[in-house]
Amino acid sequence: MLSHKPALAAALICTALASSAAAAERQIGAVIELFTSQGCSSCPPADELLEEYAKRPDVVALSYSVDYWDYQGWKDTLASHEFTDRQKAYAAARGDRQVYTPQVVVNGQLPAIGSNDKAIKEAIEHSAKPFVPIDVSMNGDAVSVSVGKVEGWADRKATLWLVLYDRHAQVPIGRGENSNKTLDYYNAVRRMQPVAMWRGEPIKVDLPMSKYHQGDADGCALILQEESPGGVAGPIIGAARIESPAGSW
Repeated sequence: MLSHKPALAAALICTALASSAAAAERQIGAVIELFTSQGCSSCPPADELLEEYAKRPDVVALSYSVDYWDYQGWKDTLASHEFTDRQKAYAAARGDRQVYTPQVVVNGQLPAIGSNDKAIKEAIEHSAKPFVPIDVSMNGDAVSVSVGKVEGWADRKATLWLVLYDRHAQVPIGRGENSNKTLDYYNAVRRMQPVAMWRGEPIKVDLPMSKYHQGDADGCALILQEESPGGVAGPIIGAARIESPAGSW
């Protein structure tokens, strides 16, 4: 577990203000979600590729470790069944029920093989881009998140998610297909938490600093995701990132 350093609040204040000031320059054009596993020998190239996308200011890149490879004898140290359910929900929404690793889902819509950069770029090009403005600023000791207005959304709804992630996790693997290797994971999601519902009208949410004091998370993103009928995860229509300079957490 990472220790909670005194510099956390100051770092978040500076970073949130900087993120707000640079909002126009950092418009998120794609949210890339990689479903991966420490027990999958095909996944390390996809994990490395995600690092390149994580460096891009116009992309929110997230890695979700799934648990359905654990039966092979190595329990994934980053996995959550919640992430497996998320991947399956995407497959159900698409209607193809294709669930595998490494798999990328772009903007909550189009899938691609996680190690195929060309396929990922094509999915980015052909998916609908996030279009709902999300601004981040400071309000006392809380991070203030504002979601803008979009006409014609009265009969639809979306969930604003707080996504906490570990920007870099290095894991020695003891068993399974990747036995005796040390693998690197980037923006490894540790927890997702719904913080608000949005129905097209402007909303403002204040997130107390305590929201960030959770486990191994040292990075944070916000995702606005439409809910399809039946509560199935739909397209991602807005996204933002709250960054912290390396080593300040």
